[in-house]
Amino acid sequence: MLGIIYPILFLILATNFKFIKMESNNKIDNKVLTEDFKTSSNFYTSDVIFSHYFKKQISQNGFDYFNKNLDFIGRSAACNMDKLSILADKNGPELIKRDAYGELLDEISFHPSYAALMEIAVKSEMFRIKWEPTLYKTFQKELHVLGFSAGYLYAMSEMGQYCPLCMTDGVARLINKFCEEKDKLRLLPKIYTENAKEFFTGAMFLTEKSGGSDVGRNIVTAEKIEGNKYKLYGEKWFCSNASADLIFALARTDESIKGTKGLSIFLVEKHLPEGTKNTIEMIRIKEKLGVRSMPSAECVFQGAEATLVGEEFNGFKIMTDMLNLSRLYNSVAAISAGRRGLIEAYNFLKYRITFGKRAIEHALIRRKLHELVSLNVAGFYLTYRVIKALDASDNGNKNESKLVRFLTPMTKKWTAENGVYMVRESMELMGGNGYIEDCIMPKLMRDVMVLPIWEGAGNIMILDMLRAKFKSDGYAVMVNEISGALQSCEYEKDSVLDTFEKLQVKIDKLSEYGPDEMEVNAKIYFEKLTTLYQIALLIHATDKESIKWTNPAIRFLTNKFIGNEEDSFLYSVKEVEEMIGWEI
Repeated sequence: MLGIIYPILFLILATNFKFIKMESNNKIDNKVLTEDFKTSSNFYTSDVIFSHYFKKQISQNGFDYFNKNLDFIGRSAACNMDKLSILADKNGPELIKRDAYGELLDEISFHPSYAALMEIAVKSEMFRIKWEPTLYKTFQKELHVLGFSAGYLYAMSEMGQYCPLCMTDGVARLINKFCEEKDKLRLLPKIYTENAKEFFTGAMFLTEKSGGSDVGRNIVTAEKIEGNKYKLYGEKWFCSNASADLIFALARTDESIKGTKGLSIFLVEKHLPEGTKNTIEMIRIKEKLGVRSMPSAECVFQGAEATLVGEEFNGFKIMTDMLNLSRLYNSVAAISAGRRGLIEAYNFLKYRITFGKRAIEHALIRRKLHELVSLNVAGFYLTYRVIKALDASDNGNKNESKLVRFLTPMTKKWTAENGVYMVRESMELMGGNGYIEDCIMPKLMRDVMVLPIWEGAGNIMILDMLRAKFKSDGYAVMVNEISGALQSCEYEKDSVLDTFEKLQVKIDKLSEYGPDEMEVNAKIYFEKLTTLYQIALLIHATDKESIKWTNPAIRFLTNKFIGNEEDSFLYSVKEVEEMIGWEI
């Protein structure tokens, strides 16, 4: 009897449970986001802050020519690059060491998505605008603003490949400045080509096991063949974009000359003129935390043929030109990643219902968004100030050249550290959804983590700023710029001016300290100086439209600079959305 009853009871319960579950689904909205949720189809046109800056700063001729390129890269970044980027990240490059018969290949195999991403970069003209002779001449005064603007949008979706693109631009810069005319005519067209299949990428093989940031300990050697032709021997430890067609590498022609004074720089081509591969052995591709789409390898020069560039023993000075450009690329990648993280969080919070209202309506969330927007805006205007200074410097402005020397390490340090912070905080605002790989945030978090390390860690940037302070007038140029801007300061002007005067006194006394005390105090003073300079830049940038995002940022940075931790001013949802400046 029980054997009959139990199945009947189970059937009744199961049926009732199914009914209850169906009824529950009909009554409860299980959507994560509200039904009016939508995302941008163009990161260029949606970004009010960036598009406002670009229209205001670029010439009409430059805007008319390059606007279509930014529209293309903005649409690509918003619509199809994420998918390609994730595919390239999950299917990273593979080293094919040998063929089936044991012959050495040392080739790197890429997922098709990597080539598709490279094609988008080439089509954007981020390099063509800078290196094609007619365009170079036409837009000479704004080449960097134009090129970096395409890169800023590109890096919002793909930071891994932005590293090889960075080094390609650096290689082009060194070829243009230091190589013989025949090499310029032969190689630069491979960089400004419109055909992605013919495009040459570049690399900088700098780091060795013995050296790291201490480049003076490098031991790779160069043996002269004839004229300016050499053979290189030894191992490079971090070779990003290991499959590059054009490589600049440091090596010693005389091992008795120690330190950076003994380093010369060489151009190494992947393929020799007759078409055979140069003798560079790849030991392995490194497994990295992030930027996994791009191959970083350990490489050994085994008599690789190379061309001496510039004068012998002047290699480190020449390499510094490329290194500083790479630091600026690092900053662009950082503000791009921070912006993408902020936008992902904002878009989520705008359409997420928590505790009976939209998440963005909660006071603590609005407070956090105000902080992140302020950091975003501060980093954006700081980075673009360096970009404009580099354009001016390349066109002969000596004061701007001095400013570049001091600003570059300052900007690299600040943007890298705060880019990581912005992405992390944005991820937290999205809760568990932000942590899951279905979302772009985990990949963005992994990728941005490299930026404080690449091209010199934060401590190296402080030491570089110290050298710049004592060896150039860039600091003095910056102080004059700050002083002029503060006369228009409308928030806590007296407190800011007083703190500024005290800071100048402390910085001027750095030379009186011993080395250890000097370095530790320099870090504190230079970090405060960075905040103050950002305030000055935002004051200069304020107009009828930008005031919606510059004034809240000025307030945030000013309170930070003068040490006012008790400001409880809270912006409304509308004000927060206006300062974010994102319109779909």
